Amino acid sequence: MKRRVFLQTSLGLGAVGTPGGLGWLAAAHASLAPHRDSTDPPWHDRTLTALGTVLSFRVAHADPAQAERALDAAVDIIRHVEAHMSLFNPDSAICRLNRDGVLRSPHPDLVRIFQLAQSVSARSGGAFDVTVQPLWERFEAAQRQGALPSASDVAVARSAVGWQGLEVSNAAIRLRRPGMGVTLNGIAQGFAADLVRSQLQAHGIRQALVNAGEWTSLGRPDAQRDWMLGIADPRLEQAFMTRVALGGRSIATSADNACSFSADRRHHHIFDPRTGYSPTELAGVTVAAPSCALADALTKVMFVAGFHGALRLAAQWQVDVLVVDKAGRWQATPGLQLHTGGASTQQRDPFTPIH
Repeated sequence: MKRRVFLQTSLGLGAVGTPGGLGWLAAAHASLAPHRDSTDPPWHDRTLTALGTVLSFRVAHADPAQAERALDAAVDIIRHVEAHMSLFNPDSAICRLNRDGVLRSPHPDLVRIFQLAQSVSARSGGAFDVTVQPLWERFEAAQRQGALPSASDVAVARSAVGWQGLEVSNAAIRLRRPGMGVTLNGIAQGFAADLVRSQLQAHGIRQALVNAGEWTSLGRPDAQRDWMLGIADPRLEQAFMTRVALGGRSIATSADNACSFSADRRHHHIFDPRTGYSPTELAGVTVAAPSCALADALTKVMFVAGFHGALRLAAQWQVDVLVVDKAGRWQATPGLQLHTGGASTQQRDPFTPIH
């Protein structure tokens, strides 16, 4: 799945590599540069291409060798996730599950991510569902022919979708109905970010920024500042709508420009499993949650819920959201610490225009 950058770092810490139109942002927001002195540990960076995008890890540690060992371990985690959860690797565990209908003795991390996915599916009434892969395949096949799938083709694909047909246990993961297939593209990057954060902690890292396609962190960049992320306009990738402080939480985002099946972006990679089509109201969703995997999954739940539905659901899930509609109007829940033009605000007025 092709991804474009919707969240970008605005740290002023030196160049942090990120994919997409905004590129390097160190100079873009120098006013947010952390106040570090000679007693602060130096920063160490690593970038790699994985999980369908460019990832970047930044850690602070006084011992360069220790920092490099931690970054090596972070890369190993990403390769581990790809080996089990990537649809791009035909030998991955998830590809074998889709081929064979059963995966025996799955890795504990695969069990964990599927259990979390099933929990979100149950609580959201099926708004999030990792069994939407047949819909993705049907739309992708039609796109190769320069068309959209017919209503009957969508109905056939949708008949194979349903999280209740997925059985998850430590002994095996099974697809219970013919034609089923799973994708973890809607949660794996957040899950990977959580694993990397834990691995960095285990290696003695106390300050870090993790970009595994979704974002999480350890500590703060310095004593005066929080980690800041710039939220890019899904219609104007060179422009920020606002910036948000991580505040000790993880941030994930989904946008209709990441992969579209139609020029008007009415049809894109996020599906409402209950209809077989993409939700039509929103262009982008950002979620701040205690874990990155949960934030990642909930971006799809909020997409399905729509503009006002997502704002209401945020309280039920005890998370914060920022939603952008197709016209570019956006609103955030009060718990997001937004920074625009150097000023901080806890709440935007409804339907704030994007400039």
